[in-house]
Amino acid sequence: MIEFLANHTPTLTHWLVLCALLFCIGLYGVLTRRNAIGILMSIEIMLDAGAINFVAFNYFNARDTVDGQIMAIFIIAVAAAEAVIAMAIFVALYRYRGTVDVNEMDSLRDES
Repeated sequence: MIEFLANHTPTLTHWLVLCALLFCIGLYGVLTRRNAIGILMSIEIMLDAGAINFVAFNYFNARDTVDGQIMAIFIIAVAAAEAVIAMAIFVALYRYRGTVDVNEMDSLRDES
């Protein structure tokens, strides 16, 4: 088994299946989590799946360009900025409401 894995190079299909699995795991996390930080982590997994997709397509279809890698770096930068902003919002909401449960944050009105 190990010899097969050592001599077998992954194809584009392997990478696309991996990305589809990562995206589905992230989507499942977004739909089932109640904690806002868990939802944010699931969204990050979905964005990472998209970045891997860009790199895989670039590697197998246009090896002489770096467009896929540039898009992946752009996705990583946007995801980092999104995570920083979301965490700042979550910290503010936790200080104000005392929880980061999304079911408790269903109103924009001041309830205190």
